Amino acid sequence: MIRAFKGKAPRIHPSAFISEDAYVVGDVEIGENVSIWPGVVIRAYPGKMTLGRNVNVQDGSVLHSSDPMVIEDNVTIGHSVVVHTSRVGTGSLLGNNSSILEYSSVGTECLIGANAVVSANSEVPDRSFLVGIPGKVKAPVSQAQLALMKFTNDSVAKEGQLYKQEGLSHKLD
Repeated sequence: MIRAFKGKAPRIHPSAFISEDAYVVGDVEIGENVSIWPGVVIRAYPGKMTLGRNVNVQDGSVLHSSDPMVIEDNVTIGHSVVVHTSRVGTGSLLGNNSSILEYSSVGTECLIGANAVVSANSEVPDRSFLVGIPGKVKAPVSQAQLALMKFTNDSVAKEGQLYKQEGLSHKLD
């Protein structure tokens, strides 16, 4: 379901795949070739939320912006991730079941491990591999991890387009 709230309607690029079972509401801007999978909730109020090009938000994830939130290009948000942050940098991957809490910022090309928690008001430096509860930087992201992150993002983007071609996307006006 795609809904306006308080006079603000989502703006969605025509190439985006939005599952019929996703809920997108409020001041959301969704970029080119984005894929939003079943069970995702994207709720932008009172802050604006922007999803850049080639972002994929996988099944069961929740994105909520009380302040402006920017998800930059080529970001993969895994299954059942809670995103309540200010920024996720280009090329980052948020692992399954991770939580990114209020007023935090995730740098460029970061890998947030499965089940990790990025604490409120924290900043994850560029190219960091963060794990644990609370999350701590374990190491710099390796070249092998970067390659796998890019492969994952590219694969899910292509899969989203296949679903869109099969008619499984919201009908956008």
